[in-house]
Amino acid sequence: MKSEPLLWQKAIITAIVPQAPRVNSFFFRLPQPMAFIPGQHMDVRLTAPDGYQAQRSYSIASAPESTGDLELVIERLDDGEVSPFFHDVAAVGDEIELRGPIGGHFVWSVEDAGPIVLMAGGSGIVPLMSMIRHRAARRSTVPVTLLLSARTWEEVIFRDELLAFEKRQDGFEFVMTTTRGAAQRSGDYDRRVDRDMVSALISAVPRQCYVCGSNPFVEAAAQSLIASRVSAAVIRTERYGG
Repeated sequence: MKSEPLLWQKAIITAIVPQAPRVNSFFFRLPQPMAFIPGQHMDVRLTAPDGYQAQRSYSIASAPESTGDLELVIERLDDGEVSPFFHDVAAVGDEIELRGPIGGHFVWSVEDAGPIVLMAGGSGIVPLMSMIRHRAARRSTVPVTLLLSARTWEEVIFRDELLAFEKRQDGFEFVMTTTRGAAQRSGDYDRRVDRDMVSALISAVPRQCYVCGSNPFVEAAAQSLIASRVSAAVIRTERYGG
Protein backbone atom coordinates (compact mmCIF):
# COMPACT_ATOMS: atom_id res chain seq x y z
CA MET A 1 0.00 0.00 0.00
CA LYS A 2 1.43 3.36 -1.05
CA SER A 3 1.89 5.83 1.82
CA GLU A 4 0.64 9.38 1.55
CA PRO A 5 3.34 12.01 0.89
CA LEU A 6 4.29 14.23 3.80
CA LEU A 7 2.95 17.75 3.48
CA TRP A 8 4.62 21.00 4.45
CA GLN A 9 3.04 22.83 7.39
CA LYS A 10 3.41 26.49 8.24
CA ALA A 11 4.40 26.40 11.90
CA ILE A 12 4.79 29.37 14.25
CA ILE A 13 7.86 29.84 16.44
CA THR A 14 6.49 30.19 19.98
CA ALA A 15 9.73 30.26 21.99
CA ILE A 16 13.51 30.33 21.57
CA VAL A 17 15.52 28.93 24.49
CA PRO A 18 19.36 28.92 24.68
CA GLN A 19 20.75 25.48 25.49
CA ALA A 20 24.50 26.02 25.14
CA PRO A 21 26.83 28.42 23.34
CA ARG A 22 25.75 28.42 19.68
CA VAL A 23 22.84 26.05 20.39
CA ASN A 24 19.17 27.04 20.84
CA SER A 25 15.90 25.17 21.20
CA PHE A 26 13.14 26.42 18.90
CA PHE A 27 9.54 25.58 19.77
CA PHE A 28 6.96 25.37 16.99
CA ARG A 29 3.17 25.32 17.05
CA LEU A 30 1.95 23.11 14.22
CA PRO A 31 -1.43 23.74 12.59
CA GLN A 32 -1.92 19.98 12.19
CA PRO A 33 -1.11 17.71 15.17
CA MET A 34 1.16 14.79 14.42
CA ALA A 35 2.37 11.63 16.11
CA PHE A 36 6.01 10.61 16.00
CA ILE A 37 8.47 8.05 17.37
CA PRO A 38 11.50 9.10 19.43
CA GLY A 39 14.48 9.44 17.09
CA GLN A 40 12.60 10.88 14.12
CA HIS A 41 13.32 14.25 12.55
CA MET A 42 11.65 17.11 10.68
CA ASP A 43 12.54 18.86 7.45
CA VAL A 44 12.77 22.66 7.67
CA ARG A 45 12.44 24.78 4.52
CA LEU A 46 13.29 28.44 4.09
CA THR A 47 12.29 30.43 1.00
CA ALA A 48 14.06 33.65 0.03
CA PRO A 49 12.21 36.61 -1.63
CA ASP A 50 13.74 35.60 -4.99
CA GLY A 51 12.31 32.08 -4.64
CA TYR A 52 15.54 30.34 -3.66
CA GLN A 53 14.91 27.57 -1.13
CA ALA A 54 17.17 25.97 1.45
CA GLN A 55 16.20 22.82 3.33
CA ARG A 56 17.70 20.98 6.29
CA SER A 57 16.66 18.20 8.66
CA TYR A 58 16.59 18.61 12.46
CA SER A 59 15.88 15.93 15.03
CA ILE A 60 12.87 16.18 17.33
CA ALA A 61 13.81 16.71 20.97
CA SER A 62 10.28 16.50 22.37
CA ALA A 63 8.80 13.33 23.80
CA PRO A 64 5.81 11.95 21.87
CA GLU A 65 3.77 12.30 25.07
CA SER A 66 4.42 16.05 25.26
CA THR A 67 1.34 18.23 24.92
CA GLY A 68 3.40 21.36 24.31
CA ASP A 69 4.86 22.74 21.12
CA LEU A 70 7.33 20.74 19.05
CA GLU A 71 10.97 21.28 20.07
CA LEU A 72 13.79 21.26 17.52
CA VAL A 73 17.37 22.05 18.53
CA ILE A 74 19.51 24.00 16.07
CA GLU A 75 23.26 24.52 16.38
CA ARG A 76 24.72 27.52 14.60
CA LEU A 77 27.08 26.47 11.80
CA ASP A 78 28.83 29.46 10.27
CA ASP A 79 28.98 27.90 6.80
CA GLY A 80 25.39 26.66 6.92
CA GLU A 81 22.50 28.01 4.88
CA VAL A 82 19.75 27.47 7.45
CA SER A 83 21.18 27.57 10.98
CA PRO A 84 22.54 31.18 10.74
CA PHE A 85 19.05 32.35 9.82
CA PHE A 86 17.56 30.79 12.93
CA HIS A 87 20.24 32.25 15.19
CA ASP A 88 20.51 35.71 13.62
CA VAL A 89 17.10 36.45 12.11
CA ALA A 90 14.30 34.17 13.34
CA ALA A 91 12.07 35.49 16.11
CA VAL A 92 9.06 34.39 18.11
CA GLY A 93 5.98 34.74 15.93
CA ASP A 94 7.75 33.90 12.67
CA GLU A 95 6.16 31.37 10.33
CA ILE A 96 8.39 28.47 9.25
CA GLU A 97 7.69 25.57 6.90
CA LEU A 98 8.09 22.13 8.48
CA ARG A 99 7.51 18.62 7.14
CA GLY A 100 7.59 15.33 9.02
CA PRO A 101 8.02 13.21 10.97
CA ILE A 102 10.70 11.38 8.97
CA GLY A 103 12.82 8.34 9.69
CA GLY A 104 12.22 4.73 10.74
CA HIS A 105 15.67 3.27 11.39
CA PHE A 106 17.02 5.40 14.24
CA VAL A 107 13.99 5.10 16.53
CA TRP A 108 13.20 3.55 19.91
CA SER A 109 10.19 3.26 22.20
CA VAL A 110 9.75 1.60 25.58
CA GLU A 111 8.00 -1.35 23.93
CA ASP A 112 11.32 -2.19 22.26
CA ALA A 113 12.73 -2.98 25.72
CA GLY A 114 16.41 -2.92 26.59
CA PRO A 115 18.96 -2.51 27.94
CA ILE A 116 20.03 0.17 25.49
CA VAL A 117 23.20 2.23 25.16
CA LEU A 118 23.02 5.80 23.86
CA MET A 119 26.14 7.63 22.67
CA ALA A 120 26.05 11.27 21.59
CA GLY A 121 28.58 13.81 20.45
CA GLY A 122 27.53 17.45 20.90
CA SER A 123 24.13 18.15 19.37
CA GLY A 124 23.83 14.44 18.57
CA ILE A 125 22.08 14.26 21.94
CA VAL A 126 18.87 15.67 20.44
CA PRO A 127 17.18 12.51 19.04
CA LEU A 128 18.42 10.56 22.05
CA MET A 129 16.84 13.17 24.33
CA SER A 130 13.48 12.40 22.75
CA MET A 131 14.01 8.75 23.70
CA ILE A 132 15.06 9.64 27.26
CA ARG A 133 12.11 12.00 27.77
CA HIS A 134 9.75 9.36 26.33
CA ARG A 135 11.10 6.80 28.78
CA ALA A 136 10.57 9.19 31.68
CA ALA A 137 7.06 10.13 30.52
CA ARG A 138 6.10 6.45 30.43
CA ARG A 139 7.70 5.83 33.85
CA SER A 140 9.75 3.06 32.29
CA THR A 141 12.61 1.36 34.12
CA VAL A 142 14.24 -0.03 30.99
CA PRO A 143 18.02 0.18 31.65
CA VAL A 144 19.50 3.06 29.65
CA THR A 145 23.13 4.18 29.66
CA LEU A 146 24.00 7.51 28.04
CA LEU A 147 27.57 8.51 27.15
CA LEU A 148 27.64 12.14 26.09
CA SER A 149 30.73 13.84 24.68
CA ALA A 150 31.11 17.63 24.58
CA ARG A 151 34.01 20.04 24.42
CA THR A 152 33.36 21.54 27.86
CA TRP A 153 30.92 21.19 30.77
CA GLU A 154 29.27 24.47 29.73
CA GLU A 155 28.57 23.12 26.25
CA VAL A 156 26.57 20.08 27.40
CA ILE A 157 23.12 20.40 25.85
CA PHE A 158 20.27 19.51 28.24
CA ARG A 159 22.83 19.07 31.04
CA ASP A 160 20.61 19.99 33.99
CA GLU A 161 17.69 17.93 32.73
CA LEU A 162 19.91 14.88 32.21
CA LEU A 163 21.34 15.25 35.72
CA ALA A 164 17.80 15.42 37.09
CA PHE A 165 16.82 12.24 35.24
CA GLU A 166 19.84 10.45 36.69
CA LYS A 167 18.85 11.46 40.23
CA ARG A 168 15.64 9.46 39.86
CA GLN A 169 17.71 6.27 40.16
CA ASP A 170 15.32 4.37 37.94
CA GLY A 171 17.81 2.65 35.67
CA PHE A 172 19.07 5.70 33.75
CA GLU A 173 22.86 6.17 33.88
CA PHE A 174 24.49 9.36 32.57
CA VAL A 175 28.23 9.54 31.87
CA MET A 176 29.98 12.63 30.51
CA THR A 177 33.28 13.07 28.73
CA THR A 178 34.72 16.49 27.92
CA THR A 179 37.40 16.84 25.28
CA ARG A 180 38.57 20.37 26.14
CA GLY A 181 37.92 20.59 29.84
CA ALA A 182 38.39 18.66 33.06
CA ALA A 183 35.82 16.11 34.24
CA GLN A 184 33.40 17.67 36.73
CA ARG A 185 32.03 14.53 38.42
CA SER A 186 33.41 11.29 39.73
CA GLY A 187 33.02 8.67 37.03
CA ASP A 188 33.16 11.16 34.16
CA TYR A 189 36.02 11.43 31.65
CA ASP A 190 38.07 14.18 30.01
CA ARG A 191 39.16 12.67 26.71
CA ARG A 192 37.73 11.51 23.42
CA VAL A 193 35.61 8.37 23.34
CA ASP A 194 37.74 5.22 23.18
CA ARG A 195 37.51 1.47 23.67
CA ASP A 196 38.44 1.49 27.37
CA MET A 197 35.77 4.08 28.15
CA VAL A 198 33.08 2.19 26.27
CA SER A 199 34.06 -1.20 27.73
CA ALA A 200 33.79 0.22 31.25
CA LEU A 201 30.38 1.62 30.39
CA ILE A 202 28.75 -1.61 29.22
CA SER A 203 27.69 -3.74 32.18
CA ALA A 204 25.18 -5.88 30.27
CA VAL A 205 24.80 -6.96 26.66
CA PRO A 206 22.78 -4.15 25.03
CA ARG A 207 19.69 -4.92 23.02
CA GLN A 208 20.34 -1.84 20.89
CA CYS A 209 22.98 0.90 20.72
CA TYR A 210 22.19 4.32 19.26
CA VAL A 211 25.10 6.56 18.21
CA CYS A 212 24.58 10.11 16.95
CA GLY A 213 27.01 12.93 16.22
CA SER A 214 29.58 14.12 13.71
CA ASN A 215 31.21 11.66 11.31
CA PRO A 216 34.44 11.34 13.35
CA PHE A 217 32.50 10.82 16.59
CA VAL A 218 30.20 8.18 15.10
CA GLU A 219 33.15 6.28 13.60
CA ALA A 220 35.09 6.31 16.88
CA ALA A 221 32.07 5.38 19.00
CA ALA A 222 30.89 2.58 16.72
CA GLN A 223 34.37 1.07 16.46
CA SER A 224 34.76 1.27 20.24
CA LEU A 225 31.48 -0.62 20.66
CA ILE A 226 32.58 -3.33 18.23
CA ALA A 227 35.97 -3.56 19.96
CA SER A 228 34.02 -4.03 23.21
CA ARG A 229 32.38 -7.10 21.67
CA VAL A 230 29.06 -5.46 20.86
CA SER A 231 27.56 -6.93 17.70
CA ALA A 232 27.47 -4.53 14.76
CA ALA A 233 23.93 -5.77 14.12
CA VAL A 234 22.61 -3.93 17.18
CA ILE A 235 24.41 -0.62 16.49
CA ARG A 236 22.33 2.09 14.85
CA THR A 237 24.00 5.32 13.78
CA GLU A 238 22.92 8.77 12.69
CA ARG A 239 25.29 11.49 11.51
CA TYR A 240 24.72 15.20 11.32
CA GLY A 241 26.33 17.59 8.90
CA GLY A 242 26.10 21.25 7.93
